[in-house]
Amino acid sequence: MNAHDPGRLPAGTTSPQEHFSADWLSLRQRLDSRSRSHCLTGLAADWLAARPGTHGSPYGIVDLGCGTGSNLSFLAPRLPGPQRWRLVDHDPGLLALARRHAATLRDPSGDRLAIEARCRDLSPVDDSLLEGADLVVASALFDLVSRSWAETLVAASAARQQALLFTLSVDSDWAFLDVTGKRLEDVDDIAVRALFQAHQRRDKGLGPALGGQAPAVLTAAMTAAGYRVESAATPWHLAAGERELLPLAEQLLQGWHDAALEQAPEEQSRLERWHSRRLAGLAAGELGLTVGHRDMLALPPLPARGA
Repeated sequence: MNAHDPGRLPAGTTSPQEHFSADWLSLRQRLDSRSRSHCLTGLAADWLAARPGTHGSPYGIVDLGCGTGSNLSFLAPRLPGPQRWRLVDHDPGLLALARRHAATLRDPSGDRLAIEARCRDLSPVDDSLLEGADLVVASALFDLVSRSWAETLVAASAARQQALLFTLSVDSDWAFLDVTGKRLEDVDDIAVRALFQAHQRRDKGLGPALGGQAPAVLTAAMTAAGYRVESAATPWHLAAGERELLPLAEQLLQGWHDAALEQAPEEQSRLERWHSRRLAGLAAGELGLTVGHRDMLALPPLPARGA
């Protein structure tokens, strides 16, 4: 649910989850799945499996800002079972879709997931949000939250000895690619990216947003809380001529344009020319896109569960 996502709903809402449409979340799911770190997911699975005192009780997993359940869909077959998920989102429509999708999923042993859907804001960070969790997960969320909210979440999770797996956090970098995959940019691209980065830092409902600072802020907070932190670059790559992803590329471009226009309405003519030129390059198969992301895994020291 990054701030560069064009699937956001009208402004004036009070929670980051409310800004995104089910259509956009569905469109990006394939690219998310192929971009995220399988290595960090495997390390999270190993950590869960090694926790003492499980005695067959379900592993508790909290998915913050779950949307339609794409994070759940990726992780459920890759984490040990049995699993008990708490899906948290402010949008009841997205939450209902996630819950229906969860009914079709199984853990690696073929068992159904225990699902609790909780419709609420992400603030406050309290027992209702985190209770009973072994692992706290979120995808494409942290560019939207404030430093204070992120630091509060990390501290609260550390106090509960919960592991954290935060995936696809944008780092504010994006660029066009030529047909060979080489990065392209001109003066207009640089100007639009700067406007977009400024727009990312607007308040999205949880205070001034971190935008591309999210990976660095999270890493610092996790380290200060005593976590062992691993991270991996997980950029989106949409190759030039990758026709099945063209609708997503076009929506990304529209989102960047719209964010830049909101930030600098006096630049409308320049932004319209830039948008038309880059849209034509995408449609002709002459341009691709890359969007920077990072995955982060934070593990507390063992022992934890049952201690």
